[in-house]
Amino acid sequence: MAITAAEVNKLRQQTGAGMMDCKKALEESNGDFEQAVDYLRKKGAKVAANRQDRDAKEGVVLAKTSADNKKGIVVSINCETDFVAKNADFIAFAETVANIALEKLPATSEELKSLPYNSEITIGDKFMEQIGKIGEKIDIGYYQLISAEHVVGYIHPGNRLSVVVGFNKVVATEVSKNIAMQAAAMAAVALDKDDVDAKTLERELEIARDTTRAEGKPEDMVEKIAQGKINKFYKENTLLNQDYFIDNKVSVRQFLQSVEKDLTLTAFKRYALS
Repeated sequence: MAITAAEVNKLRQQTGAGMMDCKKALEESNGDFEQAVDYLRKKGAKVAANRQDRDAKEGVVLAKTSADNKKGIVVSINCETDFVAKNADFIAFAETVANIALEKLPATSEELKSLPYNSEITIGDKFMEQIGKIGEKIDIGYYQLISAEHVVGYIHPGNRLSVVVGFNKVVATEVSKNIAMQAAAMAAVALDKDDVDAKTLERELEIARDTTRAEGKPEDMVEKIAQGKINKFYKENTLLNQDYFIDNKVSVRQFLQSVEKDLTLTAFKRYALS
């Protein structure tokens, strides 16, 4: 059947697919608009299947906080190339996904994908459309949320690194912003000593033992010296124990206590594209 330019344009406006792809989808679907949309989604799925071995290491990393500042999310929408990551339409797509995540607060990235993108399509199906349109592997590279009495977010210029930080009470904007920037810049692996996971701790201990032996220290001193190196690891890699970047004479914990005696951090999530 004859496919009109208006029909092609309508499908192109809804899906963002190329003009020739839309024309072919309508032809293959005998002019049925919904079937044509499904055709394009399946085309996207085929592209995704063909690109499973590709690395999607570029993208957009966003942090969002709720209006009451009690919830926050970090989400990375990944793609293959920097060219796509800097595209205004792709950034707008990532912003929409992040806003839905903040509104609905799904527990996992899979739950996020199952949520409606709009009244006609899920986020997961929208990813398939985007893959069909762009021709790159696109996926959620990271998604986490936190809750706290006061949550602040920070997006580093360039949209490649974002963080959300939770405080146990409402805190002044300058203080919260500085702590969020600290979390972004210093790349702590955990909030406090007890939050370092067992696997990371054991790996660091093993490295400390091996380097101590390589330094020629007596075997009966290895464990004691290794524990001392772990204390240095805690100081450098746990957020509350790091030197505060504005005044390295105090730790982040000590700085917060100087602002208010019982002020502290309760959570943070950070993600950066490598």
